[in-house]
Amino acid sequence: MIMRTFSGSLLATFFAAFLFMSVPTSQAFAAEDTAAKELSPEETYKLLQLFGDVFERVRADYVEKPSDQELIEAAINGMLSSLDPHSSYMSARAFKEMRVETKGEFGGLGITVTMENGLVKVVSPIDDTPAARGGIKPNDLITHLDGEPVLGLTLSQAVDKMRGPVGKDLVLKILREGSKPFEVTLTRAVIPLTTVKARLEDDISYLRITSFNGKPTEGLKKALLKHKKELKAAGKTMRGVVLDLRNNPGGLLTEAISVSEIFLSKGEVVSIRSEQHPEEAQRFNARPGDMVDGLPVVVLINGGSASASEIVAGALQDHGRAIIMGTKSFGKGSVQTITPLNNGEFGAMRMTTSRYYTPSGGSIQSVGISPDINVPQSKLEVVEPKSQRRERDLRGALDKENGKAADEKAAAEAVDAKDEKPQDYQLTRALDLINGITLFSNMSN
Repeated sequence: MIMRTFSGSLLATFFAAFLFMSVPTSQAFAAEDTAAKELSPEETYKLLQLFGDVFERVRADYVEKPSDQELIEAAINGMLSSLDPHSSYMSARAFKEMRVETKGEFGGLGITVTMENGLVKVVSPIDDTPAARGGIKPNDLITHLDGEPVLGLTLSQAVDKMRGPVGKDLVLKILREGSKPFEVTLTRAVIPLTTVKARLEDDISYLRITSFNGKPTEGLKKALLKHKKELKAAGKTMRGVVLDLRNNPGGLLTEAISVSEIFLSKGEVVSIRSEQHPEEAQRFNARPGDMVDGLPVVVLINGGSASASEIVAGALQDHGRAIIMGTKSFGKGSVQTITPLNNGEFGAMRMTTSRYYTPSGGSIQSVGISPDINVPQSKLEVVEPKSQRRERDLRGALDKENGKAADEKAAAEAVDAKDEKPQDYQLTRALDLINGITLFSNMSN
């Protein structure tokens, strides 16, 4: 029997893993009757024999001598990557790199990606990184890297190609909806770890979380306390909070829960459930401690808001604690578990094991979070008819010269305004909403 002819711990471990793992036989074996029913252990064993036959034939007859390790790793990766875009195999080297910080020796583009139809799809660019400065947008499809097609690469291989020495350029060919394919040259850089940006917009606290990796909860709490202190010193009180989760690709579940707790006093934040193991479902509830004492909260999301961002937005929306504004989120509601193989000696497998559900029981996966108020990002322009007649244009009008001087001043201010930073329309709408809520509340009192 072919499986018995192989020796060595690598092959033994590989076949043992194959025997006891759930094999997607509908994809590995084309027979319709095989895919339509649950296989018995004997039938599964026959399919493993089939794999062994193919493996042996490749080793014996391929035009060049293949590497056993590379063949097996490719087979494992093929099995995992066929499940969904987030499941994959990591070689021992890739697994080690994931666990050890590079400390500036290698740079990146500052872009979170997934795989779609064989191409690299942008989830979101990270603020203040080459990708963000280069105009990369959520849902962009990367078709080529330095002229080499992405099609045929695994996600791990594509990410490896995007990494490299700091200061070295990489040319990306981008396919964007509504545009012709174009190229962007980005220079690799050390990606900043700052996850929270905060400022006061008059007496409204603006809090932006760029990622849920690191310690955004700690940064958020410090920013809120600082804003309260500054407003108190100015004789003011905080009127509301804008929580900006746009283009936030997610991160740690624990951080998503603790960020939600900043604005919630009780109730479920998120649940994790698996069809394979329903008995292992987990529910995470908020602990008391609304830091903003029930003040109005507006959460900004868009197509680049994924995973942990969607958990926070979904929890605050379902509890009626915040108004969600912007555009529909990415829809990444699956949970991946990284399992070392033989203590990491043979790398690790990254596999989707469960799904996230919002407090109301809705799945985030492929659905995303729909905003309460849909506000696409827009450009604001002042449009005024060129031939509009005014009082000063009438024969014998009073203070005619003063009117001309005022118009000249307004024209000069309009020219200066063109040089200013473009206005963030979605943020403006969020601030206006909090102002409106406050005004209505004061009128009611």
